[in-house]
Amino acid sequence: GSHHPVREGEVFNTQYQVLGKLGCGTFATVWLCQDMRRKKHVAVKVLKSREGFAEAAQDEVALLRCVSSMKKKDKAGEYIVCLLDDFRMIGENGFHILLLRVLQLWVLGPSLRCLMGNYAAQGLPLPFVKKSLQQVLAGLHFLHKRCRIIHADIKPENILLYGCDKSFQRLLPDMFDSGQRTDLRLKGPGGDLGNRWEESDLMSIELKIADLGSACWTYKPFSKEIQTQPYRALEVLLGLDYGTPADIWSAGCLAFEMATGAYLFDPQPGKYFSRDDDHVARIIELLGRIPPQIAFSWNKTTKFFSRPGALLRISRLSPRSLHSVLADRHKWTKQEATPFASFLLPALQYAPQRRATAAQCLHHAWLSA
Repeated sequence: GSHHPVREGEVFNTQYQVLGKLGCGTFATVWLCQDMRRKKHVAVKVLKSREGFAEAAQDEVALLRCVSSMKKKDKAGEYIVCLLDDFRMIGENGFHILLLRVLQLWVLGPSLRCLMGNYAAQGLPLPFVKKSLQQVLAGLHFLHKRCRIIHADIKPENILLYGCDKSFQRLLPDMFDSGQRTDLRLKGPGGDLGNRWEESDLMSIELKIADLGSACWTYKPFSKEIQTQPYRALEVLLGLDYGTPADIWSAGCLAFEMATGAYLFDPQPGKYFSRDDDHVARIIELLGRIPPQIAFSWNKTTKFFSRPGALLRISRLSPRSLHSVLADRHKWTKQEATPFASFLLPALQYAPQRRATAAQCLHHAWLSA
């Protein structure tokens, strides 16, 4: 669909001057702008003007407004990117309506995915992993309990880094020299991110949960298909009802990936089975047999199972415990692996009602150690 072409230097609503493109997705393009009234940088999200997107945009703005109003009552709201303003703009062909959302940026950097890319094989330093997870879980607790919102797409790309110090601000102008590229790699003095940051620099980074584009109210799920594949909760894979525990499963997958540099589940399709089949198989290999009351609690699941505990299209499983994955593949010691596994496994409980909540994860000894 044709939509208003945003140009560098353009001013929206007499207040927001476009500096450059931050990224683009299926539904929207995000631009870095100078808020001339507040004298700070903001992100302006411009929704592509197709008829089907308008309703989704309205839903997203309603969710963001709820976050902004609840933020006044609870400081944990600071871990969510918040809405400053939203307004409509008519496209050039007269009837396409674009919805522009202005998100608070402070000096917001790229995503956690960019940072993890620089620490590929061995994961991020554990003190930073723990600090980051505390912020992500506090943000989820705020969304789940205060706002009654399911984020529905927790993954490294949707966790943004920000910092108020000068070194972080210095990196901002480089973020869109790459023009169309959507993965905004941080450029440091020695190339990407100066390759590695000192741990003290890392510890000064704060995190924010971004992108409520897939989010929904706990009492009104919008879609059966949520979450990005490696982070998709078992109940979502099986087509069952889901709630806030689906976010906790994703956060568990995120925790493992931050700490080890590898996906917890990285399903691949095969000749005779789908990516979903492989995903369910990998979950069973790591976490054990799925109880029949979950496996058969809804019709769709018969597409995975021939009988309780037996997969339809994958017969040979090679079970391995989380401990052995950490020890053998990632060379963790028993002293490191045991407390981490005891933090992770409650977040990966099969039955959503028995899965740890964000608050329970936050109180786990491993996080504060």
